[in-house]
Amino acid sequence: MRRIQLPEPPSPTSRSGTPDIFESGVHTFVRRAIVIGNGFAASENQSVGLVRALGLSDKHVLYEKKLVPLPSENGVGAGLLAVLEADVKEIVSFARETYEKEGPLLVVACGRDTISTASSIKRLASENAFVVQIQNPRLHLNRFDMVITPKHDYYPLTPEGQKQVPWFLRSWITPRDPPDCHVVLTMGALHQIDFSSIRSVAASWHDEFAHVPRPLLVVNIGGPTRNCRYGVDLAKQLAASLLSVLASCGSVRISFSERTPQKVSNIIVKELGSNPKVYIWDGQGHNRHMGHLAWADAFVVTADSVSMISEACSTGKPVYVLGAEHCKWKFTEFHKSLREQGVVRPFTGSEDISESWSYPPLTDTADAAKKVHEALAARGWKLKV
Repeated sequence: MRRIQLPEPPSPTSRSGTPDIFESGVHTFVRRAIVIGNGFAASENQSVGLVRALGLSDKHVLYEKKLVPLPSENGVGAGLLAVLEADVKEIVSFARETYEKEGPLLVVACGRDTISTASSIKRLASENAFVVQIQNPRLHLNRFDMVITPKHDYYPLTPEGQKQVPWFLRSWITPRDPPDCHVVLTMGALHQIDFSSIRSVAASWHDEFAHVPRPLLVVNIGGPTRNCRYGVDLAKQLAASLLSVLASCGSVRISFSERTPQKVSNIIVKELGSNPKVYIWDGQGHNRHMGHLAWADAFVVTADSVSMISEACSTGKPVYVLGAEHCKWKFTEFHKSLREQGVVRPFTGSEDISESWSYPPLTDTADAAKKVHEALAARGWKLKV
């Protein structure tokens, strides 16, 4: 972790006033963040997104054995360090030993695999750290200073959700209690996309996208999950629908995720790969995901990915979702909420992509960051950015 060089005590005759480091005591300022990752990019994206929204993008993220730089995103440096495995004892000792000189730690963890580590840090270093757990740990929420989770995680507690769960399984797969005062509910997943990052990325991708015929339709294809099952039928439906809207598009750019089955991508490539309006990214070279978010005029996203949908909906641009009818359980609630608020529309193939529509963009990450600021203030701490 970067050491903070304390300034000299202020001179009584100084016109610049008293530096805040002496005014309030250094220990009241949170200057550093530790992210506990579970090895999955989607989970770590949520944690890093929150840290950046808090203004700590130039700080450090700790891993156990060594610190390694996160790869830059399309030429934009991450400014963070990544952790391979978190060691509770090392982090707790670090928090205690550096508290007087460098202030408390902000610990951000995401995913079920991080619950034990994050809760242990809270238990052993509660006076020296503020622990945020992203995604619902289901029970004993007081093990953390704050829990940030989507509203649809509480779908199992609704009357409709209760009907779908046998009583003898409810304690295993549902939250046992409704959200309390330190639970922050979001519409979707946290991420690193906001207007500032979009502007920055748009500039870095200017040469590739500035001359692309418009409107530009970006298609993000995920893959089937336990609660959103689909196969070649959806791929054929998507291909047919895209062919139907091509006349209203200047260009179409298609990306697959690591979860996209080969049989799905093969159909898309076969049906659309030779069309001059269509570009299919093969996964080689720089990841174009951020460039697509910045330069697209509209999106089509498969229903399986809460993360990809959340990112697209944070742009304020039209977002069409394909395959929501294949989803069940709490994902049904997620899609229903977005449609009711006018944030997304189903993709049918009858759309005129040149006709734009708008909605209040999702600001889950910024909203969650504001709640963290408020909770820190309640403890007499504040972020130093």
